[in-house]
Amino acid sequence: MKRTRMAAADGSFTRGFVAAACLSAFQDRPGFDGRRVLRHALQGGAALTAGTQAAHSLQRGQWGGALAAVVAGAAAVQIIETLLGDAGREEKDLG
Repeated sequence: MKRTRMAAADGSFTRGFVAAACLSAFQDRPGFDGRRVLRHALQGGAALTAGTQAAHSLQRGQWGGALAAVVAGAAAVQIIETLLGDAGREEKDLG
């Protein structure tokens, strides 16, 4: 009998977090910007988790679950961008 695991427990968030952080740490800009790296790492983790969950749902023929995973992943990425994005920091600096 197959054991089913929750998406959060399969390590996909950690994989996405580390991969995105490694990519973000040294690309496009000289120096280290911890806030940018954290933002990209969180977004990478959320995106990979959503993609993994969507793939599992599609394998089980659950189209609604796949769509829900994609929507949740996109929403998570947008929320992280809103909270940690450069535009949010500029608005806080002005106010």
